[in-house]
Amino acid sequence: MALILIVEDAWFTRRLISKTLQAAGHTTVEASCGREGLEKALTHAPDCILLDLLMPDLDGREVLQKLRDQESRMPAIVLTADIQSSSRQQCLDLGAIAVLGKPPNPQELAATIDQAIAAKVGGITP
Repeated sequence: MALILIVEDAWFTRRLISKTLQAAGHTTVEASCGREGLEKALTHAPDCILLDLLMPDLDGREVLQKLRDQESRMPAIVLTADIQSSSRQQCLDLGAIAVLGKPPNPQELAATIDQAIAAKVGGITP
């Protein structure tokens, strides 16, 4: 299937998402903060990035901006408990292909990942 990078500072949430994706046949790589997520995005070139919005060091918006600055084409899906429409719109404006609530519904998450990969969505666009 696909290589998915999970960038999430909460260990339990990261493991839960990873197990769900592995059960669906995906391979996962995990990062516990935005800075580590950027490094792993560059070294592993994942098919899709799942990105927490609120994290220490670099938050999800900053990671999206840095990927955009590097002209990355990896599709990014933001996972957040922040329900504000302004936060959602900021993420989409920075190139996220979707913003899903946390914890994500496994079927919705799988469908969003599959759509992103199947359509070869550009993700972070310059």
